[in-house]
Amino acid sequence: MPPRDEGDPVTFDLFLLQLFTGLALGSIYVLVALGLSLIFGMLTVVNFAHGQFFMVGAYLGVFFLGLTGNFWFSLLAVPIAAGVIGMVCERFLVRPLYGRGIDYPLLLTYGLGLVLLESVRMIAGTQGVPFNTPPLLSGAVDLGVFFFPKYRLFLIVITALLLIGLWLFLEKTTYGLIIRAGARDPEIVNILGVDVSRVWLVVFGIGISLAATAGLLAAPIRGVFPEMGVPVLVEAFVVTVVGGMGSLVGAVIAGLLVGVTVSFTAFFFPQMSTLSMFVLMALVLIFRPRGLFGRAGALG
Repeated sequence: MPPRDEGDPVTFDLFLLQLFTGLALGSIYVLVALGLSLIFGMLTVVNFAHGQFFMVGAYLGVFFLGLTGNFWFSLLAVPIAAGVIGMVCERFLVRPLYGRGIDYPLLLTYGLGLVLLESVRMIAGTQGVPFNTPPLLSGAVDLGVFFFPKYRLFLIVITALLLIGLWLFLEKTTYGLIIRAGARDPEIVNILGVDVSRVWLVVFGIGISLAATAGLLAAPIRGVFPEMGVPVLVEAFVVTVVGGMGSLVGAVIAGLLVGVTVSFTAFFFPQMSTLSMFVLMALVLIFRPRGLFGRAGALG
């Protein structure tokens, strides 16, 4: 939505429109930050390649869309393909570094991100590729008090469904219980006969799947180009820090909060829209250094 002209009144419908716009933007932040927080919270791995997996998800979407011409097939295939790639990376690259301190996997994932970026540049070229909005989700829908783009509304709905699915998996399934137990005390889980390495493998794969799904969903809005994951990594860390490192609830609430903050700032002070998220992060760190839902010593 274009920025507000000075002197224009802020009506209720304009307020709601900007709020929904912020929620749609926040939906992308939530998915990326949730994957980052899941990997850190369960594995204590700061994944610096997360933004590049976001980019890989968008390019996988382009590939599957070109192969089948079906966006919905791409929406199913991208998380699976990206999750497999993520699990391969965890098994052969990240796993040997467990127990060596937080710096080792951080440096490795930073290098992995560079490898992914250069690989995509070599395979797909340095120029961006188009990714059109699916025909079914083109146009706007009447929400009663305002019209809102169908695709952005779809972002909100699909993110809500993914969050519900992840919550049900972690809270209501036996494997989810094992994951949560393994995050708290992996030695006890090992004693009980559970292979913790398989748990970490699945967790890493889920985290990467979330990032790749976010990349696919953002493609019709942001476009698809090799460097698209660079700013997203920064945004994901802002959201993660605001919500609290390793907190899944914090990632969700902070993602929506940052999205709404950026949306309203772009409406009233467009020149400050990008800066607003960093101002929000600074305020949170001043008054609550661990983040809104973070635990003390998360990095210690």
